[in-house]
Amino acid sequence: MNATSPEAAPGRIVLLTTSHRVAPGLLSWPAWQALHAADRVLCADGAHPQLPYLREAGTAVDETAPTAEQLIAACAGGRTVVVVATGEGEPALTDGLARLAGSGRVSMPDLELLPASYDLPGARLLDLVQVMDRIRVECPWSSQQTHKGLAKYGIEEAYELVEAIEDGDRDELREELGDVLLQVVFHARIAEEDPEFPFSIDDVAGGIVTKLIHRHPHVFGDETATTPEEVKEHWLRTKAAEKQRESVTDGIPLGQPGLALAAKLASRVRTAGLEVPLPTGDGLGYELLAMAVRAEAAGVDPEAALRVAARTYRDAVRAAEGVSPQ
Repeated sequence: MNATSPEAAPGRIVLLTTSHRVAPGLLSWPAWQALHAADRVLCADGAHPQLPYLREAGTAVDETAPTAEQLIAACAGGRTVVVVATGEGEPALTDGLARLAGSGRVSMPDLELLPASYDLPGARLLDLVQVMDRIRVECPWSSQQTHKGLAKYGIEEAYELVEAIEDGDRDELREELGDVLLQVVFHARIAEEDPEFPFSIDDVAGGIVTKLIHRHPHVFGDETATTPEEVKEHWLRTKAAEKQRESVTDGIPLGQPGLALAAKLASRVRTAGLEVPLPTGDGLGYELLAMAVRAEAAGVDPEAALRVAARTYRDAVRAAEGVSPQ
C-alpha cells in the first residue's frame, strides 16, 4: 500500500495575516474557522494586538518564534499549525520554508496564506495620520510649525500639483497629490493642539463628507440631475443656502492671482444671470480684466492659457541661449 500513514502525514501550515488598520478582533469567518480547528496556534510577538481577542475567544496561543524546521516538525502526524503573522509578515520563516521546499529533501506540509482582515480603500490614510502624529511630537522642525508658517507651502504645493497636471506626468501627479495631502494632515494635526478651538483630521473629513452629501441631492437624495449644468445648479443653490451670502462675490478669495480672480468674478456674475458692465479706466489692468472675462465666457482658463504661453516663451529664451528645452 502507498497510502501515507497518519503518523507520516506532513500536515498543514496556515500563515494568518492581519491588517493593523482594522480594529483587532475583527477577523474573517474563514480565519476564525482555521483558528478553532488548529491543533496549535503560534505567534512570535507577545504584544500582537490580536492575542487578547484570540484568547478571549478560547484560542490558546503559544508565544514562540519557530524555525522552518521546527514548524514542519510541529505539523507531523497530519497536524494543522496556524501562525499568526507579525506586522512584518514573517519573512525569515517563509524564506526558510521556501528553501526547504526547494531542496526536495523534506516532506512539506500544505502551505496556506490566509488573510484574516483586509484593508478598506483609503486605509493607508491611517498610516499617514500616525506618521504625522509621531513627526509632530519628535521632529524638532515639525513640532514648531504653525498654520501661518506653513501657509506658503500650501500655495507652493498647489502650484506644483497644477504643473504636474498640465505636464501630464503621472508619477509627478501622484507625488504632488501626496504633498498636497500632507499639508491637509499637517494643518489638522496642528489644529488638535489649539487651546480654544481644537479639531482633528476626523473633524475635517467629517465636515467635507457632510458637505458633499448635502450638495449632491441628486446622488444621496430625491432630486435629479442629468447634466453637468444641473449639477452645478444644485451645488450653487445649496451652497448659497448654507452660506447665506449677501453677494455672489462673497467667499471669493481676493488674494489669488489676478487673472484667476477676474475669471472667478466673471463666472459668478454669469452664473447668477447678472448684467454688470465692466469698469473702464486707464491702464493695463482694465485691459487684462476684459481679456480674462472674455476668456471665461469662452470656457478658457486665463491663468492656464497664460502659463502655456509663458512656457513657450521660456523655451524660446532657452533656445536663444543655446540651452536644450525642458
